[in-house]
Amino acid sequence: MEDILLTDDEKRIKYEARKIVKEIPHELIREIEREEVKFPREFIEEIASKHAAGLRFPVEYGGRDATWVAEMSAVEEMGYLGFTLSCMYSLGSIVGEPVNKFGTKEQKEKYLKGITSGKRYGAEAITEPTGGSDLFGMMRTRAVKSGSKYILNGQKRFVVGGSGADFFVTYAITDPGAKPITNGITAFVVDRESAGLKVETVYGLMGTRGGGTARIIYRDVELSEESVIGELNHGYDVFNVMMVPERLTTAAGSLGVAMAAIEIATDYAMKREAFGKKLIDHEGVNFKIAESLTAIQNASSLVYAASRAADLLEQKKVSLSYVRKLVSMSKLNSTEVMWKTVNDAMQIMGGIGYTTIYPVERLLRDSRLGMIWTGTNEVMKMIIQHEFVKEIKDPAYFSTRRNVQLDALDFDLVEEKVYG
Repeated sequence: MEDILLTDDEKRIKYEARKIVKEIPHELIREIEREEVKFPREFIEEIASKHAAGLRFPVEYGGRDATWVAEMSAVEEMGYLGFTLSCMYSLGSIVGEPVNKFGTKEQKEKYLKGITSGKRYGAEAITEPTGGSDLFGMMRTRAVKSGSKYILNGQKRFVVGGSGADFFVTYAITDPGAKPITNGITAFVVDRESAGLKVETVYGLMGTRGGGTARIIYRDVELSEESVIGELNHGYDVFNVMMVPERLTTAAGSLGVAMAAIEIATDYAMKREAFGKKLIDHEGVNFKIAESLTAIQNASSLVYAASRAADLLEQKKVSLSYVRKLVSMSKLNSTEVMWKTVNDAMQIMGGIGYTTIYPVERLLRDSRLGMIWTGTNEVMKMIIQHEFVKEIKDPAYFSTRRNVQLDALDFDLVEEKVYG
């Protein structure tokens, strides 16, 4: 995000994050790529030691009461480390949000303080083998009440951070007869040491290595009533709030990845010669750079607007529906801009960009995930149009707007306006 859009406090956090990113050992990135590091615990501890984890959470739980804009500016900086570490950084915000908004004081003491101190790392256990985008329609995980306990059975896959997380925010059906089923979902926080919880698979991935992406099995896991986040059968409300940081951090991190790629390509183009002049002086190259920068700036503006909207939601000045729309737009736009920018960066560099001499090939592999996870971009489009239709159905929507339909030459030929 541009400095001119940030307050002094927000700029301070942004540049703190930039300094942290600069000091992360390059060898850590290389070890992750060589799959020598499966789960970067030292990175998480380093972030926490710099008081940069859980920025938005209350001071009493180790946070800094930062704005959404401040945190997203920090996530953007983390994008320079690549998608893996940007995501690992963001997970503290994502899994902490349900506890922050719906959790009990005891849950906040344990989990929010755990996140901000680096002593407890959380992961979100959401996706199931039977349901990706159709998560709730195909959900099979159940939590059955037994006395004062819940017995949890099921499995979750593609759990980023799953191999090393200390706790999991997970969703299960607690009322299978609910119509719609989203009225019968409950959110739980499940500790890793719970009997019956097993990390079954750690996936090999095309990119974003080192995140310990795993499949988690729950076999007769006993959960106390204190494990419920929010209210029983109100997990869908928790989920919708959780999706704000999940998708917004993806959007913000994508900006950093894209900028890193185009900076590498521009630096290369300023040095490399072809056909008697520097690559940067060839129109085919410098136009790609200009188009990439414009697209990133455009995406940044949308991320900024969505982040400000999230701040206004905290103040109850806008609706969650409005924020969901902007956040979905941000995730859709930023990830596609990232993908195109990294591709163009590789094209500018030619064959050397396809090798491991430069990190662009890693950024390309990493960035492909952006359009799939946290809800595919097709799902983002569904949400965007759904929220807009809700807005436009409200009679108040057109009450202050011009009726443009009356500008048509033959607006009065009502009999021609056939809808079915």
